[in-house]
Parts: sequence; C-alpha cells; structure tokens
Amino acid sequence: MGNPEIVRREGRRAGPERRRETLERLGRERDIWLSTSHPEHGPHQVPLWFWWDGGALWMCTGETSVTVRNARQEPRVRLALPDTADVVLVQGEAECFPASGVPQEAGDGFAAKFGWDPREEEGSFVYLRVTPRTVRAWNGEHELTGRVLMRDGAWVV
Repeated sequence: MGNPEIVRREGRRAGPERRRETLERLGRERDIWLSTSHPEHGPHQVPLWFWWDGGALWMCTGETSVTVRNARQEPRVRLALPDTADVVLVQGEAECFPASGVPQEAGDGFAAKFGWDPREEEGSFVYLRVTPRTVRAWNGEHELTGRVLMRDGAWVV
C-alpha cells in the first residue's frame, strides 16, 4: 500500500524540486522503516512513527527493544519512507535518549504529532534521533540519476 497522493511521474524533477518535496514528505508523513544491525545478530528492520524537526528524525520505542540494543551497539542506521513509488532513503547515526532525558522540544513535537507522549507512560521508552548524513530520493527509474540530495551531512542540491 502506498500513499494515494504519490503518483509516478513522467518527467524528471530537478534537484531543488526533489529536495523540497522530500522535506515536505518528512514533515508530513507518519511512518518510517528503521533498519539497524548488530555485529552478532545481523540486521533488524521495524516501522516506527517519526517526527521531523527540520534537521533530524525522532522516533520512540521501548528501552529493551532490539532496535535500541542495536542502535547502542552500532549507531549507523538506514531509514526509508514506506512508499516504493516515490523513494526516500536516509542514512545517519542514531543517538539514544531516555524519555526522561529527551530534549523538551523533541518530546513535545513527537507528542503533538501523534497525541501520545511516551514521557508520561509507565514503561521505559527511548527516543532515537537520527541526523541525516545521506539522503537519496527518486520517483521511478528515470530519476535514478541525481538521486543523492545530501552527502556527508550537506545538501548537494
């Protein structure tokens, strides 16, 4: 299932248009696939809610989850928006924050977007902040050229 608003395009978007649309999607969409890896247990992928603060993606999950265990062992992660017709892939490093230590702006932004505040729950939750190092986006094979929008943490378009 994809986002019904996403349409495969005939023409190739210029870099600035692709960047603008990617940033809009990061601000608008709710779900993202987070891929982590552990040196002994291998890869792990999970869909999570996320909040984009304009510079980083924030997710939250249980403190004892495989996701948190992996991110603490190997912080390099990959993220993907769920629509395969309009691909957005992000690479970065995850930083873990216990719910009691998450920056207030991030906790408030996440809670406002989802109507759920893990800081108020009885269980132990961890927020993961991923600041993008690489961002790739394309809509169909005709957009594979120019798909890298960010490299080494800097926008290239």
